[in-house]
Amino acid sequence: VSKYGDHQPLYRQSEIFAREGIDLDRSTLAGWVGAASELLAPLVDEIRKHVLSASKIHADDTPVPVLAPGNGKTKTGRLWTYVRDDRPAGEDTAPAVWFAYSEDRKGEHPRLHLKDFKGALQADAYSGFHHLYGDGAIYEVACWAHTRRKFHDIHAVHASAITTEALARIGALYAIEEQIRGKPAELRCEIRQARAKPLVEELRNWMEKVLRSLSAKSETAGAIRYALSHWRALTRYLDNGQLEIDNNAAERALRAVAIGRKNYLFMGADSGGQRAASLYSLIGTAKLNGLDPAFYLRKVLATINDHPINRIEELLPWNIAASLQTEPSQAA
Repeated sequence: VSKYGDHQPLYRQSEIFAREGIDLDRSTLAGWVGAASELLAPLVDEIRKHVLSASKIHADDTPVPVLAPGNGKTKTGRLWTYVRDDRPAGEDTAPAVWFAYSEDRKGEHPRLHLKDFKGALQADAYSGFHHLYGDGAIYEVACWAHTRRKFHDIHAVHASAITTEALARIGALYAIEEQIRGKPAELRCEIRQARAKPLVEELRNWMEKVLRSLSAKSETAGAIRYALSHWRALTRYLDNGQLEIDNNAAERALRAVAIGRKNYLFMGADSGGQRAASLYSLIGTAKLNGLDPAFYLRKVLATINDHPINRIEELLPWNIAASLQTEPSQAA
C-alpha cells in the first residue's frame, strides 16, 4: 500500500525503516511484494472476471518506464485499466478495477484482455481499440471529456469566441449529467432524450457551420473534426442510461499510476509491471468499495493461505465490505 497506494518507492521505505532501527533491504521488500502478488493472484483473477462480466466497462492505458535487461536503459511498457462502475446509473453492483501490464502498446493486448467481453467499451479514440468493434460484440462509446479537452487546451493558450462557445455548449451537457447521476438508467435515458439530445443536435449543426469558416490547418478546426469524426460513438450515451458521458472512471483509476510514476521513476523489470497491475487492481477495487486498502490487505493476507479456493470470492473487497456492515467491530 505504501508503494502502490501512497506512491513511496521501496528504497525510500527502506530508508524510513532504517531511521527506526529496522534493517530492511530494498531487495527484501521487493521479494515481499512479489510473494504477496503471487499469493493474491486468485483474487485478482476474480476481479478480472467480475469486471469483464459487465455490459459496459471503461478502458484506458498509460505508459510506464521499465528497466530493460542488460543495457541499464528503460523501455516503455503499458498499464491498461478496465473499470466496472454502474453506480452512476443507480445500480448497486460492486464497482471494481482490473489492471493488466504489457511490454508495449500493440492492439493485440486489449484484444486478448477483452476476448471474453461483450458490450459497451467506453474509451478514447486509441486506434488499438478499433479492431475490437468489427463484429458488433463490442461497441464503441467515446468520451466527451476527451473532446472537451481539445477545445480547452486551445482556449487556455488563445481564447476565442468559437472555443468559448464550444466549451459552454459541452458544459450544458455536463450540467444535465450532474442532475441525473445516481438515478435509474431508464430515467437517465428519458431526461437525456428530452433535454440533452436537442442540445447535441444543435451542437453538431453549429460545429459543421463553424468548420466551413475556419482554415483547415487551424487547431480549432482539428478539434471540431475530431468531434465530428467520432460523432456516433460520442452520442451513444443519449440512447442508453447505463452509459456515461465520458471515460473519467478509467482516468481516475490511472491517477494512482501517474502519481506513482513520478516517484518511483521506473519499474525494475516486466515482472514488476505485472506485480504492479495485480496490486493496483486490489488497492483500487478496495478503495472503490469504501475500504482502507491497508486494512483490506492485512485481513486477506492473514487468511488467504488457508482459505478454500472454491470460496475465494468471500475475500473480494465488496464481500469484505459487506461483512463489516454486519460485524462493525472487525474494523477496529
